[in-house]
Amino acid sequence: MSEERQADVQALSGTDTRVYEAVAVLAVDDRTATVEEIVHATDLPEEAVRHSLGTLAEAGWLRADGAAYAVGRHDWSVER
Repeated sequence: MSEERQADVQALSGTDTRVYEAVAVLAVDDRTATVEEIVHATDLPEEAVRHSLGTLAEAGWLRADGAAYAVGRHDWSVER
């Protein structure tokens, strides 16, 4: 995915946005998010979460960290 498209949050589907936000909430506390935590936080089916995680990781929005996920590289910060 190009840098331009990655920077455009409007390119994300509603499911992808919900999954990304669930991971980002934990990132504020320097935590990674497991699939189970994301399913619980989003109330989405596990299959949809796993598909979205793959899409987001492939695009660079998220990165796999063992069995969990973290926010990928970006040039903005989250204020506490």
